[in-house]
Amino acid sequence: MAFGTNIRTYFDGRWHDGDTAVMRGADHGLWQGSSVFDGARRFERVTPDLDRHCARVNRSAEALMLKPTVTPERMVELIHEGLEGYPKETPIYIRPMYWGIHGSELGLVPSKAETGFAICLEEVPMYGPEKTTTLTTTRFRRPVLEDAVCDAKAGCLYPNNARMLAEAQAKGFGNALVADALGNVAESATSNVFMVKDGEVFTPIANGTFLSGITRARHIANLAADGMRVHETVLSFDDFRAADEVFLSGNLTKVTPVTAFDDRQYQVGPVTRRVRDLYWDWALSAA
Repeated sequence: MAFGTNIRTYFDGRWHDGDTAVMRGADHGLWQGSSVFDGARRFERVTPDLDRHCARVNRSAEALMLKPTVTPERMVELIHEGLEGYPKETPIYIRPMYWGIHGSELGLVPSKAETGFAICLEEVPMYGPEKTTTLTTTRFRRPVLEDAVCDAKAGCLYPNNARMLAEAQAKGFGNALVADALGNVAESATSNVFMVKDGEVFTPIANGTFLSGITRARHIANLAADGMRVHETVLSFDDFRAADEVFLSGNLTKVTPVTAFDDRQYQVGPVTRRVRDLYWDWALSAA
């Protein structure tokens, strides 16, 4: 099942309408998991930070020992070509992807001789400020760089996130607040996390166990421009229980207010609302 609807796929040098097949049975990315992707958004006629997402998918490919074959600049051009197939107000999830095709003699190491590339565009609604979620803990943790390719947005990392999310949802919550290997808060199962205490904003310091997101960085920059510093620091679960506000940050929804962490309840507070307003003001003014 596709993530969204009204799909367009760039593959093999041209755009196709629909969910086009792009992998073969023996492709390294299919049976050895050497695939990376990135996610960007088009909403209200703008594609904020699209260039950064395209640059990051190339860095992710290199981290997975794949050879990027499309420059970020060309990727941006191709995406804008594909977006012409939709009404300009349609919200679109933008996903450029690479995967390994050939492997080494023993199969494990992907060959740099040929790399698969595709872009998938899917119509996915943008949630409004009324969309909230709840958090709980999970027994699963974020890996470290010595165990997994934490410096890439790699498909092989996501089964771990999926079991975090499935466990949280089985407990009746919307998402999981996840620890790193040392037991400190890293992120949620799907996105980066922020908390507010006494009017100040805090987020887990990027320690290599999770991707420090492009939208996360944009929120930090927007808040700084608005005169509010964000503290990137080590945070515990108790810090989140004592917080006044909590919100998630990711490309898909940009800002998602959190209304509960286990039995701790939160209001959707003024800082969370301000972060959302700042992001939309920046995105629309940068068009």
